[in-house]
Amino acid sequence: MKLTLTSRIACPLAAFLALAPHGAPSAYAATLAYISNERDATVSVVDVEAQKAVATWNVGRRPRGITLSADGRYVLICTSTDNAVEMRDRQDGHLVAQIAAGSDPEQFALSRDGKVLFVSNEDDSAVSALDIADRKVLWQVSVDREPEGLSESPDGHWLTAASEDGASLAFISLIDRSVVDKVPIKGRPRYPAYRPDGNEVWVSAEMAGVVHVLDAQSHGVLATIPFAPPGVANMRILPCGIRFTPDGKTALIALGRADMVAVVDVASRKVEAYIKVGARPWLLEITPDGTKAVVANGNSNDVSIIDIASRKVMATVPAGQGAWGVAITGSGAPSGG
Repeated sequence: MKLTLTSRIACPLAAFLALAPHGAPSAYAATLAYISNERDATVSVVDVEAQKAVATWNVGRRPRGITLSADGRYVLICTSTDNAVEMRDRQDGHLVAQIAAGSDPEQFALSRDGKVLFVSNEDDSAVSALDIADRKVLWQVSVDREPEGLSESPDGHWLTAASEDGASLAFISLIDRSVVDKVPIKGRPRYPAYRPDGNEVWVSAEMAGVVHVLDAQSHGVLATIPFAPPGVANMRILPCGIRFTPDGKTALIALGRADMVAVVDVASRKVEAYIKVGARPWLLEITPDGTKAVVANGNSNDVSIIDIASRKVMATVPAGQGAWGVAITGSGAPSGG
């Protein structure tokens, strides 16, 4: 199905942006995490330093992918059942725009320049590029069945899309706007992540219980990282979200029903620690200073705030039902968790 784009908010977004005040309001001073809760159609706003929830927003149905606009003023949310992307004011959560986004949009990634939103359309087996300011489809490409996680290369030349049912990782040229390579990845690939230096792509293979490391140029598999948290059955080790610290030295990987986050040394590709978190951690995000991680725990309906240096959970903060994705203010290159 080819995607069409319509607006459901009366005032054009461009006009809204022109009238909006410049600069971040003082209310944005704290480091805030925005958590999409897919089962109760809410977003939880968590003050990371204060370690508490400060607001809950009612949003569209089945919110999953979530990220921030490049200027930090808006929260973008995939409301999958509504087949839409919502744009909400970050200060109070009011709806600014609702953009039709194809069938079952699940995850997305914001382009490095902040102008384009790449959306995985699970039911359409497609990846769409949306112009945020004009609210229109720029282009769309077909990929293998059930695309999920997306990641843009640091140089802005490539977009990778993991297709869980299609068992592949697509490399999409952002110059040619076409798929130039598909790499077979067994075990339901869920989430790709470029290393900050752009040399490697790490992709989680959920049912295989591993993360594959691919060369970003040749697309060949360089290594496979297994996980063995003590006392956890292999069938519960279901890797999903991957995040690198800003210095690129450490990766944190959510292990799903293992109820753990793995800490991996990037250079050696060795697991250095396992951190016990809530039930079924799915996606996570790291604070801009690289000191903390916020993890969405879907089955315990909360978030874990991790101190990365000590590798300990500092706090567990209640969220909504089915905590799924995380976006953090000022967290560098937009990701779309």
